[in-house]
Order: sequence, then structure tokens, then C-alpha cells
Amino acid sequence: MTTVPFVGVRLRSARLARTRTAEAADRRLVRRIGTIWGLLVLNVLSWAPGMSILPIPSSVGKIITQGALTLALLLALVVNPRLKIRPNIFLLLVTLLALETVLTVFGTQYPRGTGYRTFRYLEFVAVLWLLSPYWNRADMLIVRCHLKSMLWVLSSVAVGYVVAHGHAMQGGRLGGAIWPIDATQVAHYAAVTIGMVVIYWFCGQMRGRTTLIIVLLSLAILLLSHTRTALVGVIVGLLVAGLSLIAATPRVRKLFGAIAAIAAIAFATASSTIISWMARGQGSTQLGNLSGRTGFWGPLLAYPRTTFEEIFGFGISNGSFDGLPVDSNWMLSYQDQGLFGVVMCAVILVYLLIAACFQSRGMRRALALFFVVYCLVASFTEDGITNPSTYMLDVTVAASLLLPTFRTQRQPS
Repeated sequence: MTTVPFVGVRLRSARLARTRTAEAADRRLVRRIGTIWGLLVLNVLSWAPGMSILPIPSSVGKIITQGALTLALLLALVVNPRLKIRPNIFLLLVTLLALETVLTVFGTQYPRGTGYRTFRYLEFVAVLWLLSPYWNRADMLIVRCHLKSMLWVLSSVAVGYVVAHGHAMQGGRLGGAIWPIDATQVAHYAAVTIGMVVIYWFCGQMRGRTTLIIVLLSLAILLLSHTRTALVGVIVGLLVAGLSLIAATPRVRKLFGAIAAIAAIAFATASSTIISWMARGQGSTQLGNLSGRTGFWGPLLAYPRTTFEEIFGFGISNGSFDGLPVDSNWMLSYQDQGLFGVVMCAVILVYLLIAACFQSRGMRRALALFFVVYCLVASFTEDGITNPSTYMLDVTVAASLLLPTFRTQRQPS
């Protein structure tokens, strides 16, 4: 008579032990993927020798950033030893872009540098493929890893501002003092953080006090960086994401109404100050040519090319033309990957937008729309959607949100 209860207790104990083991394994998996994603973010951080307050030699800085990608690949192989992948259209398009750059290595003027950047591009894409089985987890693991990485970067910028204010504000714009991050990248990280946190709050996934603290600190960093593109991008991105939620989320409607009232009052009382901040001391000519960016876009387009170079470009470069940064995703795509790269970039963004429109209303759709719209706005004065960069990580996060979700958290086997 006592056997059945005893067996039942043992079965419950066994089930509890299996559950705890599975939970522990999942926590290890989450930590490893978070580490891999953090290494990918470290890999795309800019490095400028002599710009850090820390005595980091130039060679060490390059080893840290460039070695982060190789380490990320090795960890990804540990997490996914059987090389299980989840094919999707986005990764196929990115892989085509990476494979196309291989064609240009043999005909370039600088085969060593171009070949090295191409190899790193292939490594980057390989890591994304190895992480693809975890993209569609119900807990949005990739999104959480991205947000944590952004917060770590912004924390380093904030600490640098406190301990070395003058160094961080060189040129009147906030940059990284501990790790040398330029102002436009700082603004990008701040804008993306604001967008993600606000959408989390829209959907009731983050407390109001936590949201307010992160948004205020990130907004202060964004304003101190004095970057108009990031400011416009986050406003437009949040507007589109909010409109996708407005019919189902009362707090979005209330917030939009409050923001409209505050904006009207702000422009009525401080319009001159706002316009002065946006102008950044520049005249109409400088504003019209995007702070001088468009001045050499003409020579870039007019540069002599063979038919092959017209279609496939000159190969992955350091993002400059005639010694100046290109600062346009479309122009850099044309230079490095030709018309093929421009078309593929447009296809990626259009595909993600269409896929988001067909996604059911909710947090995943709102986040995906924010990332795509932000990257689309920034693409005219920033580059990186078609090569390893934070922008490519942004669109990768958007793509991960548009896959069907599953709730069983298991490692590939």
C-alpha cells in the first residue's frame, strides 16, 4: 500500500531534478550567447590610437577588437558543435553579400588588406549562422543581448565623461574617453538604447522607473554627442513603432498625446534654441551638403570603373574615399560592392519592412520596425548595413524578431 506514494515521490523528484538541470543548462547557454554577442559588438567598435585615457598601445587595441571576432567564432562553435543552422532569407542575402566580396579580392589594388577584411566578413557571417538556431526564442534572447551590450558601451562613455570630461568632450561632442568611440557611434548606441527601452515599456515589459532612468541618461548622452542623424532616426523609428502598437496599447496613445503637447509647447517657447542646436553653428550651405559629406560623393560616383567594378565594386575597404570617410551606406556599398551591393542592401531593408508588416501586432513587430526604420534613416549619412558593423547587428536583431518563435529552449543536437 505504501509503494505507490513512494514511487510517485521518486518520479516527482526525478522530474524536478531534470527541470533544474535543464534550467541550469539554459542559463549557461544564455551566458555564452550573451558573451558571443558582446564580442561581436566589441569587434565593430571603432579604435583610434592615442584617443583613450588608458595607456593602451595601438597594437593591443587592434588585437582586442579584431581578436574579439575570432573568439566569438570559437565560442559559437562550442555552443553549436554540430553546426545546426536555421536558414532564413535575411541570412541568405547577407551570405550572398559576403561571397560577392570574395570575387573582388583578386582584382583589387590592395589584395592583402581587402582579403583580410573579406575573411573577417566571412567570419562575422559564420557567427550569425551559428547563432541562428537561437534567434527565435520566445524570450527574445538576441534582443536582450543587444540591449545589454548597448548599456555596457554607454556605461563606459558615461564613466569616461565623469573621470575625463575635457577628453570626452573634445571638439564639443561627447565621445568615448575610456574606449575611443567617436561621437556618431556614441549617438547611435544611445538612440538604439532609447528606442528599445521605450518599446519595452510600451509593451509592459519594463518598469516605468527603470525606463525613465535609462531613457534620461541615454538622451543626455545623445544630446551631448550632438548628432542629428541619430536624433531624427530615433524619433522616426519610435513614431513608426508606436503607431504599430497604438490601436492595442492605451499607454502608447496617452504618451503620444503628451509628447505632442510637450513638443508644441517646446517649439513655441524655445524654437530658436532648438534650431540653433540642430544647426550646430553651421550655415545653410553646410546643412544642404550634409556637413560637407556630399562634396566628394560626386567624385566617388565619377571615379573610373571597369564593368566588373561597376557591378561588384572594389572590395571591402576601410570606409574612406580619397582619404575622407564616405559616411553614406549607399555610397560605400557602391564603392565596395558595386551596384550589386546597393541592390542587395535595398532588398534587405525592403524585405524586413514587408516581413514586419505581415507580422502580428505586438512587441516583436514594434522592435523590428524600429530597427529597420532607424537604420533606413541613418543609412544616408552613416554606413555599415552591408558590412560588419553595429548597423548590421541592428538589422540582424530585426530579422531575428520576424521568425516564428518556439518556447522549448534546447541546444542544437
